[in-house]
Amino acid sequence: MCTTCGCGAGQTLIGGHALKQRKAGGQKMQYRTPDHSAHEHDHVHEHTHNSIDFGTGPAGAHAPGMTQARMVKIERDILSKNDSYANENRGYLAAHGIFALNLVSSPGSGKTTLLVKTIVALNNELKLAVIEGDQQTDNDAARIRATGASALQINTGKGCHLDAYMVGRAMEQMKLEDDSLLLIENVGNLVCPASFDLGEAHKVAILSVTEGEDKPLKYPDMFRASDLMLLNKCDLLPYLTFDANLAIENARRVNPNIQVIRISATSGEGMEEWLTWIKAGCQKAVAGRMGGA
Repeated sequence: MCTTCGCGAGQTLIGGHALKQRKAGGQKMQYRTPDHSAHEHDHVHEHTHNSIDFGTGPAGAHAPGMTQARMVKIERDILSKNDSYANENRGYLAAHGIFALNLVSSPGSGKTTLLVKTIVALNNELKLAVIEGDQQTDNDAARIRATGASALQINTGKGCHLDAYMVGRAMEQMKLEDDSLLLIENVGNLVCPASFDLGEAHKVAILSVTEGEDKPLKYPDMFRASDLMLLNKCDLLPYLTFDANLAIENARRVNPNIQVIRISATSGEGMEEWLTWIKAGCQKAVAGRMGGA
């Protein structure tokens, strides 16, 4: 569950099997009715006539029936437990020389198509596996398996993001090879996945040119948490009014250190740069396992 959207009440499936929650993770939270006492109403109201802002206050979010203080406590408890699982995942990946990437984007950004083209290009060079996250269906995992790559589907039910416990269970089931690449395709959502560390080496945000240049400003947490932005579907730029330079400028306003690659799975633009970036990360992971980093 996350307090941003209240997701997590649905059943999570990994490879078609129900995921049993550990005692401290993913359990249903009991909400209390709001206490309107002054000390708990700690969010700030800005009175304007043209906007309503529910993102103020310590929690940075709103949930019906919960005070800001209660939301902060729940969020801290959930993220603390998630971080514990993420550290376990990170330790396992490092010990086995596995380079893991968490691919995040809005729905329809072309993430799966780009992933398929990436796998096809790397299949003969790197050992790799894919974890697919969606609320329902295993359609994307089937597309990945058609390339010959190993893929495991996680269905999150009503949940809108993968968490570290889900990914850890998937890793156990997949029996990942040493010195390999793990690609995690998160649920299409630019909000909640920003807060959940999976143990990955990097978050990679995919922004399509069919979206808006202001996406990084609208969803700053995701672009702030990402180390690389792939500006996707660049082959469509001649037919759109999308300003690629402005989109990149906005991303760097949020995260001055974010790397950017302009890419197109259709035309092949930027693919070599993307593949080179992945290979460098894999080499670093292997060197770390061997004690060379």
